[in-house]
Amino acid sequence: MLNSIRCPYIFNPMPDYPQTARIKSKLFHQRQFQRALVLEFAGNGVLVFAILLGIVVISQLIRFLGEAVSGKLAVDGVLALLGFSALNYLSVLLSMSLFIAILLTLSRCYRDSEMVVWFSAGIGLTRWIRPVALFAAPVVTVIALLSLVLSPWAMKRADDFKAQLESRDELATLTPGVFRESGQSDRVYFVETVDVGNGRIGNIFVRSVQNSQMGTMVAREGLQQTMPNGDRFLVLLNGTRYEGTPGERDYRIVEFERYAMRIESAASKQLLPNVRTLSTLELWRNPTRWNLSELEWRLGLPISAAVLSLLAISLSYVNPRAGRSLNLVLAMVLYMLYSNMISVTNAWVGQGKLSPGIGLWGIHALMLLITALFFYYRMSLFSWRRVFNK
Repeated sequence: MLNSIRCPYIFNPMPDYPQTARIKSKLFHQRQFQRALVLEFAGNGVLVFAILLGIVVISQLIRFLGEAVSGKLAVDGVLALLGFSALNYLSVLLSMSLFIAILLTLSRCYRDSEMVVWFSAGIGLTRWIRPVALFAAPVVTVIALLSLVLSPWAMKRADDFKAQLESRDELATLTPGVFRESGQSDRVYFVETVDVGNGRIGNIFVRSVQNSQMGTMVAREGLQQTMPNGDRFLVLLNGTRYEGTPGERDYRIVEFERYAMRIESAASKQLLPNVRTLSTLELWRNPTRWNLSELEWRLGLPISAAVLSLLAISLSYVNPRAGRSLNLVLAMVLYMLYSNMISVTNAWVGQGKLSPGIGLWGIHALMLLITALFFYYRMSLFSWRRVFNK
């Protein structure tokens, strides 16, 4: 009776089912592995980028504040110039963050012996290229956009903004509580309060030279006045003027109710051409030596970022029983050598000592060769079947 019962689930084998399930499971675990690795890359990258950006912003802020205190820069231009400066540094910071994030993540895998597990499971060193490429591709694209488009625009805007600040008259740069020298170096101003809405200034000190005589004026209040012909004056109210030669007794003291001083308008400065402020299209249309040098620098940033992301895979090897910082020191040395050689070759192209083709591709080809040698050295520690086992 049992023989008359047909049970397809028992007597009809399905040889394809286990094999199909194994393929699906393999693809699922591979995607899960790549997703987890990319997320760890992104977490480390954001942390490193935030630290580097903070260092750059603080250093630039200190520099701009020093220039503002010394009178070389208006206080109201500090934040704008800080933003343009930070935008100019973003491409370099992203490249460093990409390199360090990959290096730290894979070094952690070596330290925690995760790499041993992956190699034992048949995942070779070359299999790490795909998740690294998935993480690096959008970052390299952003670096190219910053280097080729946004950084030149930021440099141009920063130069224009500086020229605009320097072309303002001497009263427009007054800051309460700060001594400020005029552009002609014949007057020194000090004000205690400034009422921007009413255009009035309180407790003014002015030291000037007129007709070879040194004069000092103090007033309780002052205001700016513009004449119909466009001339501007600083009008001091209820003040005193002291005239005389320091060290002599022939001083003259004059009290006044109203004293007007003409404000000389600053001449607009003509900016010298700077290749760093030219757009990439302008550099391409006018291929002079220095324009080609600048163009190669902009193209070299995304190329070097891609090369460094591959180099970080082979440099991340850490022996858990040995020191944990040797690979980081070697990576930083190679990064500095790479960056410096890019700058040197660009300078040689601008000076005519090196052809543009060799200047652009020579150093990157050399670093690709070094990357391949490091891959060969690291993969020789394991069997070739295990390295290339798919």
